Amino acid sequence: MMAASLLRRDKKATAAHLKADLNRTDNSSGVRQLQELLDVVLNPEKPAADAEALDWCKCLIAGGEGFDEFCKTVRSYDNATLCGLVWTANFVAYRCRTCGISPCMSLCAECFNNGDHTGHDFNMFRSQAGGACDCGDSNVMRESGFCRRHRLRTGENIPSIPRDLLLMSEMVLPRFILCIIQYLRDGYVEPDTSTERDLQKVLQQLEPQISFLEELTKMGGAMRTVLTKILTNQQAFKELSMGQEENLYAKKNYDKYLSALKNSGLVSVEEKGQSAAADVAVGAEGGAGAMVLLGKMTWSPDEPSKEEDQDGGQSVGQRKRVKLSSSTKDPCIIESLKHKCFLEELLFWTIKYEFPQKMVTFLLNMLPDQDYKITFTKTFVQHYAFIMKTLMKSHESDTMSNRIVHISVQLFSNEELARHVTEECQLLDIMVTVLLYMMESCLIKSELQDEENNRHVVVNCSEALLKNNTYWPLVSDFINILSHQSVAKKFLEDHSLLMLWMSFVSFFQGMNLNKRELNEHVEFESQTYYAAFAAELEACAQPMWGLLTHCKVKETQEYTKTVVRYCLETLQIWFDAIGFIDEPAPNQVTFHLPLHRYYAMFLSKAVKCQGLDLDSLLPDQEMLMKIMVHPLQIQACLSEIHSNMWVRNGLQIKGQAMTYVQSHFCNSMIDPDIYLLQVCASRLDPDYFISSVFERFKVVDLLTMASQHQNAVLDSEQERPMLEGALTFLVILTSLRIHLGMTDDEILRAEMVSQLCMNDRTHSALLDLIPENPNPKSGIVPGSCSFEDMLSAVADFKAPVFEPGGSMQQGMYTPKAEVWEKEFDPIMVVLRTVYRRDVQSAMDRYAAFLKQFGIHTGNPWPPYKERTPLHPCYKGLIRLLHCKTLHIVIFTLLYKIWMDHQNMSEHVLCMVLYLIELGLDNQIQDNKEDEEPCIEEHCHDSWFPGTNLLSNLHHVINFVRVRVPETAPEVKREAPPSTSTEASSYGQNLREAQVFSLVAERRRKFQEIINRSTTEATQAVRPKSSSTRWVPPGTPPQLVTEILEIRESMLSLLIKLHQKMSSKQNSLSPSWLEDVKSNRLAHGDGITAIERILTKAATRSCQIKRSIQDICGKVCPPVPPKKNSPTDKKAMDKEERRQRARERQQKLLAEFASRQKSFMETAMDVESPDIEAAMDLGASEVMESEILYDCVICGQSGPSTEDRPTGLVVLLQASSVLGHRCKSTEPKNLPTSDEEHVYPADTCGAANDVRLTLMQRFFKDSSCLQSVSIGWDGGVYVQTCGHTLHIDCHKSYMESLRNDQVLQGFSVDKGEFTCPLCRQFANSVLPCRPGRGTEAGTWHTPTNKKTSVLVKEVEELQEKPGLFPVSLMIKPDSIHFQLYSNLSKEMELVIKDIKNTTQKKYMDYGRNPGSPDNDFLFMYSVARTNLELELVHRGGNLCSGGASAAAKRSCLNQLFHVLAMHMRLYSIDSAYNPWTKLTQIVQIKEADSFDEERPEVPMLFRDVPSLLIIFVLTMPQPLRKEHFTCVVKMLYNLQFTQALAALSTKFSSEERQAWSTSGALKKNAANSDKSFEALLSHVISELSKDKSVYKVNSEEATMLSSSVWSPQSIEFSLQQFCLPFLRLSCLLQHHLYGDNLTGCLEEEEFASLAVCLGLLPSAPQPANTLQSASCLEWPVNTFDLVTQWGAEVKGLSQIHAEESLTLLVHDPQWAAPRLLQLPDNYNIIFQYYHRKACSACKKVPKDPALCLVCGAFVCLKGVCCKQQGICECVLHSQHCGAATGIFLLINASVIIIIRGHRFCLWGSVYLDAHGEEDRDLRRGKPLYLCEERYRVLEQQWVSHTFDHINKRWGPHYNGL
Repeated sequence: MMAASLLRRDKKATAAHLKADLNRTDNSSGVRQLQELLDVVLNPEKPAADAEALDWCKCLIAGGEGFDEFCKTVRSYDNATLCGLVWTANFVAYRCRTCGISPCMSLCAECFNNGDHTGHDFNMFRSQAGGACDCGDSNVMRESGFCRRHRLRTGENIPSIPRDLLLMSEMVLPRFILCIIQYLRDGYVEPDTSTERDLQKVLQQLEPQISFLEELTKMGGAMRTVLTKILTNQQAFKELSMGQEENLYAKKNYDKYLSALKNSGLVSVEEKGQSAAADVAVGAEGGAGAMVLLGKMTWSPDEPSKEEDQDGGQSVGQRKRVKLSSSTKDPCIIESLKHKCFLEELLFWTIKYEFPQKMVTFLLNMLPDQDYKITFTKTFVQHYAFIMKTLMKSHESDTMSNRIVHISVQLFSNEELARHVTEECQLLDIMVTVLLYMMESCLIKSELQDEENNRHVVVNCSEALLKNNTYWPLVSDFINILSHQSVAKKFLEDHSLLMLWMSFVSFFQGMNLNKRELNEHVEFESQTYYAAFAAELEACAQPMWGLLTHCKVKETQEYTKTVVRYCLETLQIWFDAIGFIDEPAPNQVTFHLPLHRYYAMFLSKAVKCQGLDLDSLLPDQEMLMKIMVHPLQIQACLSEIHSNMWVRNGLQIKGQAMTYVQSHFCNSMIDPDIYLLQVCASRLDPDYFISSVFERFKVVDLLTMASQHQNAVLDSEQERPMLEGALTFLVILTSLRIHLGMTDDEILRAEMVSQLCMNDRTHSALLDLIPENPNPKSGIVPGSCSFEDMLSAVADFKAPVFEPGGSMQQGMYTPKAEVWEKEFDPIMVVLRTVYRRDVQSAMDRYAAFLKQFGIHTGNPWPPYKERTPLHPCYKGLIRLLHCKTLHIVIFTLLYKIWMDHQNMSEHVLCMVLYLIELGLDNQIQDNKEDEEPCIEEHCHDSWFPGTNLLSNLHHVINFVRVRVPETAPEVKREAPPSTSTEASSYGQNLREAQVFSLVAERRRKFQEIINRSTTEATQAVRPKSSSTRWVPPGTPPQLVTEILEIRESMLSLLIKLHQKMSSKQNSLSPSWLEDVKSNRLAHGDGITAIERILTKAATRSCQIKRSIQDICGKVCPPVPPKKNSPTDKKAMDKEERRQRARERQQKLLAEFASRQKSFMETAMDVESPDIEAAMDLGASEVMESEILYDCVICGQSGPSTEDRPTGLVVLLQASSVLGHRCKSTEPKNLPTSDEEHVYPADTCGAANDVRLTLMQRFFKDSSCLQSVSIGWDGGVYVQTCGHTLHIDCHKSYMESLRNDQVLQGFSVDKGEFTCPLCRQFANSVLPCRPGRGTEAGTWHTPTNKKTSVLVKEVEELQEKPGLFPVSLMIKPDSIHFQLYSNLSKEMELVIKDIKNTTQKKYMDYGRNPGSPDNDFLFMYSVARTNLELELVHRGGNLCSGGASAAAKRSCLNQLFHVLAMHMRLYSIDSAYNPWTKLTQIVQIKEADSFDEERPEVPMLFRDVPSLLIIFVLTMPQPLRKEHFTCVVKMLYNLQFTQALAALSTKFSSEERQAWSTSGALKKNAANSDKSFEALLSHVISELSKDKSVYKVNSEEATMLSSSVWSPQSIEFSLQQFCLPFLRLSCLLQHHLYGDNLTGCLEEEEFASLAVCLGLLPSAPQPANTLQSASCLEWPVNTFDLVTQWGAEVKGLSQIHAEESLTLLVHDPQWAAPRLLQLPDNYNIIFQYYHRKACSACKKVPKDPALCLVCGAFVCLKGVCCKQQGICECVLHSQHCGAATGIFLLINASVIIIIRGHRFCLWGSVYLDAHGEEDRDLRRGKPLYLCEERYRVLEQQWVSHTFDHINKRWGPHYNGL
């Protein structure tokens, strides 16, 4: 009852009252009241969405004051020393490697900016999974990196909190948390019955409650302490969790919870009973080798409770559970859970609901509280198995993974905590068991080796678990805890754990097996291989590297020994399980041998860092032979894959071969494999090893002296690449020293050099390409060389440059010259290349270097590089180079190359020589022959006496017995022995002749090692080798034995090859050894290589030196065996022929290249002003009788005619570049704070808008529309590439494009196409006027007519209709119908195109849209826009004269004719013709007629350039030049008068008075009409009459002009005012009449233009004395005309003086258009804008963007700001740039260009310290503005060349 009464009262009052009650010493009644109240308020049966409960809680907790004040109070007691800010995915945070102790350390932006990290290795990153700020936590980062707030330990001196402040919280919150838990229990349904949506709904309703908890955590340390107490209090949980007895709801609720709990264990309760029985089965059945062993070791019948069920299913498809639970030490991993406090149950539901973001944030927000942190970590570990189970069931495993790691990384990065949990909660056992359990769910039977009887199980890579990386969070945690030394040591000391881990690794051993397809192409190419590589890297290799970092010193020897022991045991189990004896199964390969690699890496570490003896860790010979097989199989298969033997398996097999050597994988895959093979080679018999290699590579049959052979296993085109592969592998094996004695610094250097030699690299690419281990790039290992130092030692930085095509380069590093000379190591390059073309690229670059420095000009061979000395443990490796088998192979190959047998190549010779040289450089110290005598009798010993290469080099071999097909040339040549002597010698030959069979050799050795008994071995050899000989169908000719006479040694073959290569006999004179300089031999081709080898051999042995001299001394030409002389001759011819063919090819290529270059220069030059255009369209050809055009489609040349007009390929685009010009030459700054703004009011577009609007208020509309130009914003710019085509050809071209489906980036329906010749983008064709040569002469003739006569003629011309092919004034009736020619039709169409180019709003400025006046204004403004833009492109003036890139793109001449034709449709009413007002004194009409109509615009208000264009366009074409000049002169008078008027308004009234008086005196002088003083005085007096415009700002004017106006400054101002008009007139004259523009100095520009236009006689006076007034030429009395113009202004009764002034002072000068000035550091932009809210939708946009033209902030792709289906960026580009927009994407640092309906990524103008872009800010390094790039961007914007220079355009569908 009491509760009800409380509920009715005011909440605040109630709260205060209760608080007072509870504060008494006897507070039982208060407690009771509160409990009753809470029972009602927090009743879980009410819907969760009810906000009332939350309000009550807030009031109660605040205890009567406002909740916000309460928060403030509590915050003031915050004693936290950690930041602990929690963020979710996509948050921008920082990581500083210099300050971090754990690699996972991260800081929020605030702490980062408040700390001092200058010069540190830091980066900004976008959080993937979420995280928390570590500032203040000295376990994770160094204190020096703390920010100011957390460094001061502010928490320590805060007063202790008053007890009553949080009293209510302690009472209310337990009930509140219980209420949340009850809702969670209630809402939960098992996923199989529910949908994701149901769970989402529950969470949505609870959102406010959980947010409230989150709010509480943010109140600081004091409140967190209270929450921790509540969450961890076991007593309270016991009391509240079950609910009171009588409460039915609570009872039911608790049952729900129990049933959910029951399902939480890895084993459900019912299964436990059966598991004891199942356990016995496992021992008998033998599930998987390693596991069984494990089961037997640890199985004890008295622990049945921990067992697991065992599926009896044996079929391959079903997964077989393997028993593993018995080995764990602690039953709680598998048991279902029990909860003792709120925190545990909260976490339980968090997991059940798949980690809702809000809950995760709440749990993490509590972490700064130490007690909480420990309890929470333990709870998390306790639920670990359950987490894994939920994760595997989840449909959203990606999101869930991120959230799990978000939590675990906070817990496990802290070493102290990780160690604590490992000791107390068996964290390691739990992790390994959980991982094992997880992988067990997807095991399948392995098919490696013995498919039927294989007992090994592997993971199935196509299961979702592996494909989607579901295991990632668990593995990531495991790697994380292994990074702590104390934890890793525990792991390494625990043998049963290690054994478990090995069995886990063995699940990956041999996964993703590939079987070679021999018949047809595989139907379905599976892409699972990437899952397999990722799994091995993440689940096996990463933990391995983690463990290896703790095995660096002698003290850790024991660990390594243990690991190695278990590796070997597990390997043995594996060999047994797959049924391996001695031969690998053919046509199978798996790239995954993690057990081998663990073994290899621990061996390497043991020898390198721990000083262990290698032999103590190696198994017996037999095991070594087994271990060697699979890695060797991979190497052979790599070669097979590159020889296209696996093509039927599809592209994915190539993908595997590439991934295996790729930079992220190589140090965990190919490097350990090669090292393991090196270890095996150093310990096994070398002959056995070498013959194994050749057999694995399937080239044994090729190694015969015979010229023909049969190969049972390879096609002939595969033999050469396989042989090259085998030899290259041997070279790598014997010369690679990565694990055999190189220091870490040397390894880093070698890796870096090999990457740089392939290609110049950017810094980030290099970081990425160099393997992480053994050199972690982050955090510098003490005592080792850092990445940066090493980089500067081997490479030079090339700053980013621009190519003329506009493609942007990044800053690159390129190898220094001495690196090429001394360190280029082709072997390392071959090992590290993913694509074979990179090897070629490295060789080409090497050749270029040698050529540049004049070291060698031909085609160089890969240089030989000296190696670092071998570590003594691996000395055995050298025996490979000194074994007879290898020497026989070398001898055979040298012979075959010399004899030109098929399938030999330069590469084979190169590798053979490399092996010889390696052998010479690596001699065996003790030359004792340790051959076992038993082998002597049937060994190939008779080939060579010993094993030493030096002594074998000069050993001559006379006869060789070979098996050849009957058809071979060697057969039947010898007649059978006729006489006895011959017969005896023949017999002797037979006895002497060497026979060589690798396979037999190898088998015998192998058997011998296994059986240790020669007799059995000899018996075993024969049958076996013959049985492997598989005879293909269609049996080839029989083999017969022949004897070849050779009589050569390796030395003699080398010398003969030298002669062959240098193609001259006796190329080596006997004395050549004496004059050799050794340094010359380092670089060069094969000849150099042979000389180098001979020199080395000669210096090491006198005997060889003698032999060389002997051989060279037999000057006689080399005599090969007689039988082959014809072929040999052929070979010589063949060589010559090849040489000639090569030269021919070079010549052709060179010619082709030069042609291509010249074409590129003419066609492509978009931006290079120095090359003249292919066809200069400045109509200078007018002089010839008729202009001829080439059509680029049909190739015909001819004039443009009425019926078959020719057109120019043009691109029409709307442009607002002119409108964005400002007065000041300095660009505006981009705002980077709330105080700064960009104001658009001072731009040219805005000013002209204001002017037109003002005019339209007071004057007649039609007159207004002829007094100004529009097109500053949204004007149409026309540019051409200069190529022409017939218009009918163009139409058919467009048709073909329309039918062609594969269109890139442009839309044919909109008329877009690319020029058929130069592929430049275009969208229309501008018809060329048929050239009439007849009037050309009269056009230009200079005239002596008086001005007045010309003025009259001009007036008459304006009255005339046009002299066009057709006067469109005439209605097309029957007579004139055929006159309506194709040309006019096309012109009309182009006009339509021009109108469609821009938006409607940029064309309709008149009162009545669509009126002819409006059209008229638009048309002449198009001409104005193009003239103005060309001026801008020429740099804003005409000082540079004729040549300009802009001139080449300009097609003003043609454009003018098209516009003129269109404009003649409008005749100007003579009554209003401005010409009359310009040149005559008109009688002023009576005022009464003005009443009904608005006045016309006064002449002084009109825009003079507009009038010029109107006159020229409306007069009949072609216009004679004298008339053009006359028009310009008349308009100049007006412009000059306007200049005077505008100037006079700037004077102070006293100055005005003075000038007026002094000028009045000059009025009567002789040439007063050419003196500015007289005119100025007249203008002043005219404008001063009536109500004067001068009164407006007389006060301000006096303030402003402190300086006095001198005649010079007035003259300068007048010239500046008139210059824009003169420039435009001059440019127009240049395009209409082809006059040349002369260049001049800037200060002489006025005079030069005046002369050019005929305003001045040709020789102007020195520039300083030139008076602008002297150019005036008045048609009637000057002063009367000026008076008339002034009167028009005065007669305006309605207009105010200020507005009149605005119209009068119209300054025509504008600075060049500029983009906004950006700050130097990108971070300034990023920090301000990436959190800024959009002004339209008030939200922070997901992808914010900035317009670089006007600074507008817009949402890219934001649905929030869409209007009529168009997103904001596209809208803005239409509004701001007439469909051209330049946007900087804040979150990506790149710029995108929107042009009409297409867009492209332009690139970035911000680069890092290494000159690289950082798109999407992935690397997050500091970025700085690259001025050059920004200038290029601005240049492309101003010159409208985005479409030409940027190639990758795509449609945006209004979605940006």
